[in-house]
Amino acid sequence: MKRREAREHALRVLFQLDHSDMDVHEAMLHVTEEHDVFYENLVKGTLAHREEIDASLAEKLENWSLNRLPKIERTILRMAVFEINHTEDTPGAVVVNEAIELTKAYGDEQSSRFVNGVLSKYINK
Repeated sequence: MKRREAREHALRVLFQLDHSDMDVHEAMLHVTEEHDVFYENLVKGTLAHREEIDASLAEKLENWSLNRLPKIERTILRMAVFEINHTEDTPGAVVVNEAIELTKAYGDEQSSRFVNGVLSKYINK
């Protein structure tokens, strides 16, 4: 599975888990039965570090609270922040670009600019 596809699958799982009591393994299998280490790491890592990620995002958001964000943008931001902060094999700029593409596909044009602005604070430290 290509990384772009893995990110899209991970987004679907994380979004689904944010709205249900489904088990993580069940949710992952619901999206795809294909086994992929990157996909699994994105899902499980984002969930494992969610409190830390949310606290970090809350500091970076200007005039927004995390709970006010649309759910898709919040999920994309969480996943991208996990990848930027906890993986070393993908440059931050690539992660931001992938997050923008996901936002364009699942959100709207303004959302992609917002996601870009927030994530740029992580790679321009």
